[in-house]
Order: sequence, then structure tokens, then C-alpha cells
Amino acid sequence: MTRRPLRLSTEAFSLLVEQAIARIPESIRSYLDNILISVQQRPTPEILDELGLPPDEPLFGVYSGIPLIERSAVEPPLYPDAIFIFQEPLEEACFSREQLMVEIEITVVHEIAHLVGFTDEELDAMGYG
Repeated sequence: MTRRPLRLSTEAFSLLVEQAIARIPESIRSYLDNILISVQQRPTPEILDELGLPPDEPLFGVYSGIPLIERSAVEPPLYPDAIFIFQEPLEEACFSREQLMVEIEITVVHEIAHLVGFTDEELDAMGYG
């Protein structure tokens, strides 16, 4: 019997994203206070190109904004920070709701790492390496 990837409605997937975010420890989740979380079906060709990824590369999420360590106190960012979560690549990689929730949680934490500047070692120490 072959296992098939999940296929959820946009609403069901968005609810799963909310549940996954709620699982993130508050010490990390607090960085999301002023960040837009947006669910998209898949990354655009422009996003993949900008990241230097081939068109068939599975991308689960991306952070868009200016990392905290690069911000200026006198020149605030022009646009709000955002994390884009890509539904179809995540669904294609997962075979259960629990696995999908874990992957969403890991993806969001990795995108927070881009905002905050966590190192791979710090992510490993938090259990997200």
C-alpha cells in the first residue's frame, strides 16, 4: 500500500498552521508579535529565483523582511516582516496531520531564525536543527 500525501483545504491547513505555531515555545514564539504569517499554495518562480533555487526545489517557507541584526534605529523597515508558509510542498512531504504540524512548526522556527539571527547550533539546542 502506497502512502499518499495529505491534501487539505486552505482553511484546514491554516488552522493547522495556527496549531503548529501554538506548539512553539513562548521564548521563540514571542518574536512573531509583529510578523505577518501568510499561507500560500506554493512559492512563486520569482521567489525561487531570488533564493537561487531550481523550479522543482521544495520550499516550505520563507522569511521576508530585514533581520533584527541588520536594522537601523534611525531608519525603520519600509515594509512589515512576513513569513510565507507554502501549503503544497509541505503537504507533498507529509503523510499525516501530526507530521505536517511538526514540519510547519520547524519551518516557522527556521524562518524566525532568519529574523532573529539564530545560528544552526542554537536551533539544534532548541530541538529544531
